[in-house]
Amino acid sequence: MDPRRTVFLTAVWRNLAMLNYEIDPVVLRPYVPSGTELDAFEGRSYLSLVGFLFLDTRVLGVPIPFHRNFEEVNLRFYVRRKTAGEWRRGVVFIREFVPRRAIAWTANVVYGENYLALPMAHAIERDFADQPIRVEYSWRHRGVRAGLRVALSGAPTDPAPGSLEEFITEHYWGYARQRDGRTVEYRVEHPRWRVWTATEARLEGEVALLYGAGFAVAIAGAPSSAFLAEGSAVTVSRGLRIN
Repeated sequence: MDPRRTVFLTAVWRNLAMLNYEIDPVVLRPYVPSGTELDAFEGRSYLSLVGFLFLDTRVLGVPIPFHRNFEEVNLRFYVRRKTAGEWRRGVVFIREFVPRRAIAWTANVVYGENYLALPMAHAIERDFADQPIRVEYSWRHRGVRAGLRVALSGAPTDPAPGSLEEFITEHYWGYARQRDGRTVEYRVEHPRWRVWTATEARLEGEVALLYGAGFAVAIAGAPSSAFLAEGSAVTVSRGLRIN
């Protein structure tokens, strides 16, 4: 049995608001984990700010009281790794916010990620057909509120083949650089997601203290694209170090 398929966490991810920014690859290269390389869409590198709901979370099959349902916001970019003749396309997280310290501690220890526990909230406005028309995720850092939101219309559709939406959502591996310089790889399994294209997308609040000046500049303007992914049940495997 492939140890990368040993399940560590299961959950349902819903209402993934994704703000995507074109970024100079020079900014990203110092963060690329060993054994991977930047993954580009039509020759361009992208950074995504993603807010979503973590629901029915279980670790090793066990639900943890008061830690099953919560918000997450993460800043990520895209890499790939060639192994056994195939490309594994994955994500690298710059920083992730969750509202529970225990969740942040577990992710940091198990995967070597960069989680931070902050007060968080979300709001979802729906139309008469129960379709989301406005989704917002917010957090407080040092007492100052920040957040992201998208406005939507219509029904979700499958991402068009070869589209940026397909590129952003079709990454099924995670890579995390460890303190010793090595890399942890883990698999994230979920079906293909339908998406709504955003009619409006906005990031509000001071973010330089959280992400650093280089990333703050990249996400200061309007995103190159923005959409809401419907989400689904997901399975996250145990992390393994790669050569």
